[in-house]
Amino acid sequence: MAELRQAQLLRMGDALRAAAAAADWARLGEHVHALAPQLQALAARGPWSAAERQALQRLRTAHDAALEATAVASGALEARLEQLRNNKDGWAAYAMHSDTESGMSQG
Repeated sequence: MAELRQAQLLRMGDALRAAAAAADWARLGEHVHALAPQLQALAARGPWSAAERQALQRLRTAHDAALEATAVASGALEARLEQLRNNKDGWAAYAMHSDTESGMSQG
């Protein structure tokens, strides 16, 4: 039974790492959301063996890395949104100028 729990823990960590590496935030969210109930169910089976504690640590490391990946992606997205906000007036002026020019050339 201990090997089964260890394997499950390792698969959970692998799933977190794969979703974060693929920047699949929806899938990562599903995996993270499922962690607590899965860990509670596994813990209810009895004390953790040394190998299981190592697998738990690997899972924690995978979770921490996924958290860092989301923070990096969030920061990049925020920077891009800020860039878009800063250029909004210029884009609006360009669009108005383009509309005016295309109206003149058609007339």
